[in-house]
Amino acid sequence: MAKLAKRVQKIREGVDSKTLYVLTDAISMVKERAVAKFDETVEVSMNLGVDPRHADQMVRGVVNLPNGTGRDVRVAVFARGAKADEAKAAGADIVGAEDLLEIVQGGKIDFDRVIATPDMMPLVGRLGKVLGPRGMMPNPKVGTVTMDVAGAVKASKGGAVEFRVEKAGIVHAGIGKASFDAKALEENIKAFADAVIKAKPAGAKGNYVKRVAISSTMGPGVRIEPSSVTA
Repeated sequence: MAKLAKRVQKIREGVDSKTLYVLTDAISMVKERAVAKFDETVEVSMNLGVDPRHADQMVRGVVNLPNGTGRDVRVAVFARGAKADEAKAAGADIVGAEDLLEIVQGGKIDFDRVIATPDMMPLVGRLGKVLGPRGMMPNPKVGTVTMDVAGAVKASKGGAVEFRVEKAGIVHAGIGKASFDAKALEENIKAFADAVIKAKPAGAKGNYVKRVAISSTMGPGVRIEPSSVTA
């Protein structure tokens, strides 16, 4: 335990929790401190000036990161016939209809993202209590309820990231790996921030982007000067 505390302390050295760093410096600091034995995920979090309890202040969307996420995303598709064949050809990991419903109801959720054709939504709707809390419920607003299942599968595999504001007004997502070069991480972070800004709801008043921070899986959060991300 003492060894772990010492390691955590060493990783946090040089990071001032009150200082706002420019994005390039923050990325360098996060990369330098990602010293775990695995390739740590780099995550960005944004505190927004919204209250998601109000429908007109909900922030939700999807962004295709220019450099991908670095993780293998497993995709499940609810489709029948030709659309099921298209999904399989595009690289979907699991494709089905009632059979897939039974698998999910049985508690086996061996996937990260769910896509469905519109005609399958009455069936998928029965899984709301299972998929909803996991943030996996297909939604036309983020392109996961669509007839273009092949395009949706390829986007999911290629770096599409969904985001949805949480109760405290925070939106966050994994936007790459510590092994990515600094430029790739910078481009991904800016693309994510741009998508969040474009998703600004009509009911948002005052300062929309309040705080921005990035961190690696095991590293400390590094606060960023918002203007260096949103410019």
